[in-house]
This record gives sequence, structure tokens and C-alpha cells, in this order.
Amino acid sequence: MSFENILFASICWFCALIFGLIALWAFKRKTPMHFWAGSEVKPEEITDIPAYNRENGKMWLIYTATTVFSGAVSLWSIGVGAILITVVCVPGIAFLIIKYKRIYNKYRK
Repeated sequence: MSFENILFASICWFCALIFGLIALWAFKRKTPMHFWAGSEVKPEEITDIPAYNRENGKMWLIYTATTVFSGAVSLWSIGVGAILITVVCVPGIAFLIIKYKRIYNKYRK
């Protein structure tokens, strides 16, 4: 295991920490969790705020887990880890957007 492998894994895990904190924030919020920077979801827009926030938190936890896994794989092989993080991040952003829209529409009044 080289320094490069450890550095790459550390960067993946730092990003995963940020995503995990977003998930934790979603689970703990009393008001509806927003997705877009600068946007706000008003409580009167959502039928079941705790369920809405739980689903948002689960969505971010899935993204966190895949990023952690990519970091772990990169300890073994940076090439495989880089491919995996690319496959996770790029389509993962689309997954987050689509999943969030489904969550929002499910709980929208």
C-alpha cells in the first residue's frame, strides 16, 4: 500500500464524511430538508416532514456508503478505486437529483 493509495482513500473518505454529515443533518432536522443550494422547502409544502427527512437521509447514506467503499477499494488498487469513484460520482449525481425529485413529489401536498 503506497502513499498515493492512502491519500486517494483519505480524499474519498473525507468526501464521504461530508455526505454522511448531510445525511445526519437530514435525519435530525425538524423542518423539511432542502436539496438545492439556496433553496428552501416550506413546511406547508410537505405532508409528513419526519418521513420526508428520513428518506432524504437514506438517500445521502447510500451515496456515503458508495464513496466509503470506493475509498476502501482504492487502498488495494488506485486504478479500480478511481474508476469506481468516477462511476459512483458522475451517475450518482443524477441518481441524487432523480431520487430527490421522487421524494419531494411523494410528500408534496
